[in-house]
Amino acid sequence: MKELLAQIRACTICQNELPHGVNPVVAAHPESKIAIIGQAPGRLVHASGIPWDDKSGENLRNWMGISEAEFYNTSKVAILPMGFCYPGTGKSGDLPPRPECAPQWHDKLWQHMPNIKLTLLIGQYAQKYYLKNKLKKSLTESVKCYREYLPDHFVLPHPSPRNNIWRAKNRWFETEVLPVLQEKVRQVLNP
Repeated sequence: MKELLAQIRACTICQNELPHGVNPVVAAHPESKIAIIGQAPGRLVHASGIPWDDKSGENLRNWMGISEAEFYNTSKVAILPMGFCYPGTGKSGDLPPRPECAPQWHDKLWQHMPNIKLTLLIGQYAQKYYLKNKLKKSLTESVKCYREYLPDHFVLPHPSPRNNIWRAKNRWFETEVLPVLQEKVRQVLNP
């Protein structure tokens, strides 16, 4: 695993496509029990090199009901974005993750993490890649039907503050989905 993580952190596959340069961000361990598959690092994470080191990460930890120490303990939680580097900003937020990363690295990482019991698929890019034709017509529908993807996958919207409007329109997410997510996370981390 150490060698693989070093290879990922040294990756330059798409350096010519990244306006801010390469800085692959990943966290994994052979003992990881939960995998978080998100979109790609944002500007702040690109600068710090620490996954989910922003308001979105704070929201995600709250959703999961775990501490920062638990979240960053790689023997508990692995973090594998769809794109390992910050893709830059577009007209309405960050650009999509680079398409090269997940096909290049995810399968190799999974081979080194046999103890994953739950994978959080955050946002449409992760859900499309991993669930393929099992997805519903919209992210909202997929999240409403989250039980269909259990026990292996838990689908979630992105925890970005930009999604506060979505959360305000979909109050059921906080009252119905998050308690189940927190229960599942506790079951996996504290069997």
